[in-house]
Amino acid sequence: VPRESRGAKTKEKGNSDCSIRLLNPNIATMKEDVLYHFSLSTGTHDFPAMFGEVKFVCVGGSPRRMKAFSSYVAQELGLERPGVDHPNICAGTDRYAMYKVGPVLCVSHGMGIPSIAIMLHELIKLLYHAGCCNVTIIRIGTSGGIGLEPGSVVITQQAVDACFKPEFEQIVLGKRVVRSTQLDDQLAQELMRCSKELEEFPTVVGNTMCTLDFYEGQGRLDGAVCTYTEKDKQEYLRAAYAAGIRNIEMESSVFAAMCGACGLQGAAAVVCVTLLNRLDGDQINSPHEVLMEYQQRPQRLVGYFIKKCLTKA
Repeated sequence: VPRESRGAKTKEKGNSDCSIRLLNPNIATMKEDVLYHFSLSTGTHDFPAMFGEVKFVCVGGSPRRMKAFSSYVAQELGLERPGVDHPNICAGTDRYAMYKVGPVLCVSHGMGIPSIAIMLHELIKLLYHAGCCNVTIIRIGTSGGIGLEPGSVVITQQAVDACFKPEFEQIVLGKRVVRSTQLDDQLAQELMRCSKELEEFPTVVGNTMCTLDFYEGQGRLDGAVCTYTEKDKQEYLRAAYAAGIRNIEMESSVFAAMCGACGLQGAAAVVCVTLLNRLDGDQINSPHEVLMEYQQRPQRLVGYFIKKCLTKA
């Protein structure tokens, strides 16, 4: 559940009561901070007025999916405006899309670690400049399952790399920097309780493997390059299962690492649906309508969670 406030809400930058922190002293000395990939700037936009009420941030790969989620949340929270769409706040760029529905901000992040990392840098700065406090941030998306039926939802306990290590490695100025990818267990368990209350689809809490590639990096046999056998693939995936890994995607490790570095570790979660069981094959071949229903499952779970939290508040 969203953390309790540590003090009165303020819109002053750098306020110690605010949950959001930046590990960058340079920001405080800048007269203007341009969030280039959002087409937003502190010099031209009033961030506290635009985003100060945000308590929940939901991010996902597809702009279309996040627009659909914003409409779903608006309906669930009774914030629909007949005949009026929630506008794309990032309409000045084609890189990301952003929709705000009351206290909920919905942002697309593209595919893979580089794309979501860029988005997260600017999103976290946006929340900081807006003076947002006690924010819960959740990635909702799709994934490949390991040992699960297609359509199962996985709530990530820990994000791990392709060697099953709970860490995110990045090269900064030629040096190896490693950050933890631990996520908040209390939030994961609350989401699991919400799924049990919904009773709409199978849900598990498990580790999520984050890879740098969709094909070789995930042990697929159907890419343009493949230098291993079906046996090699099966051994690797079964070892992953034994390590507690239940799904594979391409964003969770940097998501967990950056949220942890900026004071959001205790309010960050990853909720992904599995589109297939990778032990049974590599290609996603379910009918379109089935895949569309699968993709709505994390949205329904997170929407229910948000509504429940706001009802309690």
